[in-house]
Amino acid sequence: MNWKPELDDLARREAFAREMGGVDKVKRQRDQGRLTVRERIDKLVDQNSFHEIGAISGIAEYDESNELKHLTPANCVFGRARVDGRTVVVVGDDFTVRGGSADASISAKPLMAEEMAHDFRLPIVRVIEGSGGGGSVKTIETKGAANLPGGVGGTRWYWYTTANLARVPVVGLGLGSVAGLGAARLAATHYSIMTKSSAMFVAGPPVVKRLGQDLTKQELGGADIQTRAGAIDQAVETEDEAFDYARRFLSYLPSSVYDLPPTIPCTDDPERAEEALLKAVPRNRRQVYKMRPIIEAVVDTGSFFEVAANFGRPVITGLARIEGRAVLLLASDPFHYGGSWTADACQKVVRWVDFAETFHLPVVYLMDCPGFMIGLEAEKSATIRHGVRAMAAVNQSTVPWCTIIIRNAFGVAGVVHQPANRFSMRYAWPSAYWGSLPLEGGIEAAYRAEIDAASDPAAKLREIEDRLNKLRSPFRSAEKFWVEEVIDPRKTRSLLCEFARLAEPIRTPGPPGNMSTRP
Repeated sequence: MNWKPELDDLARREAFAREMGGVDKVKRQRDQGRLTVRERIDKLVDQNSFHEIGAISGIAEYDESNELKHLTPANCVFGRARVDGRTVVVVGDDFTVRGGSADASISAKPLMAEEMAHDFRLPIVRVIEGSGGGGSVKTIETKGAANLPGGVGGTRWYWYTTANLARVPVVGLGLGSVAGLGAARLAATHYSIMTKSSAMFVAGPPVVKRLGQDLTKQELGGADIQTRAGAIDQAVETEDEAFDYARRFLSYLPSSVYDLPPTIPCTDDPERAEEALLKAVPRNRRQVYKMRPIIEAVVDTGSFFEVAANFGRPVITGLARIEGRAVLLLASDPFHYGGSWTADACQKVVRWVDFAETFHLPVVYLMDCPGFMIGLEAEKSATIRHGVRAMAAVNQSTVPWCTIIIRNAFGVAGVVHQPANRFSMRYAWPSAYWGSLPLEGGIEAAYRAEIDAASDPAAKLREIEDRLNKLRSPFRSAEKFWVEEVIDPRKTRSLLCEFARLAEPIRTPGPPGNMSTRP
């Protein structure tokens, strides 16, 4: 006597689960160029490492003898797995079963995935396709009553969805049509990715059409719209790319806020000095230059991982390694508004400085900021209010901070280049140029009477500009110890490697005491 009959029954039920929504629905999914949820998980995680939980949960059909005829699995698949050898939680929507709708789900499954990540301090990856909310319109009829969002005892899942942001790395992959709560789950992440054929929206085209907006899925919530709005961080061509980006993002981070980011062996010489840095910044201050080659020249070769590139474009954000140590890198991009901080750029700074604080990442800032964006559109978008929030985020941060002033540092936005209430490292290149206001435009206001009284106002303006520009030399500021050091640009990498080494022992694992992490 043994338990083989029960094990045979278990195997049969597991086989039903692997069939997902059935042959036709699986074929339709693949014919539309999308993988099934199980194929996605297999490609995301280390080979044969996925341990599924609740695979045989779902809706069963029994015959007259109460014998199992068929099992339609719940359309949430979750469990634990390894990514690059580290345990993570993976939870995915099965679009082949009722289009990922909660009608065919069991709410305890996605809730348990979030609980496991939270309580065992494990990163979580959400593979999202569908709505995943309280149900479709048909639910009113099938349940006999309208669903109150959250309802009685129904908010626990929502709590974990956002609470995990302050505890563990959260990654979201949007791989198809994502709506409603699915969209919220995708946005409630530290890093979100969607394929360019996917779409995300609060409500889809049929609902929006009732508002008089007749739009396709791509017109309403395609990748270009969502990355420019900042709702999604990265758009990719293929699902395989999405998995690669997710794995790489996680590689820079600790498993939870109770750990420090991993340091890896580095073969890149910390004393490497790039001659190209001597000519990286033009002498003509009106001439733009490319910041990304400067980034690549000072971080470990090939380690810069840019995030949110399509949003808040005057500020470049990303993860990088410096002598094997993970850092958050901020940099100005003079190709967009000269590096001026727009409202979007300020929001971007808030989010990623919060992120660095949450996961104990030192911050490196390559600065060229002529101030907050000015003009009517800047005022309409409340740039100064968002700018003050960015200042608060920087000042509240406790992680080590190092700033390299590449060119401009002006106005209130110029102040926000390091925390104001503690020691941070700071260096300036010889190309650095700073003040309360740029000379351009400011001279005409400050010296109006003198210029108007001159026989040649244009010549007088040039004379004043030349005189003030000589006083603007960073060496004049260094003489007064108004800036600590002016450095040879070729020494930047060496000094950043020293900063990373000095920063390593003073980072403290644990929840940030005075910051809240926002998606």
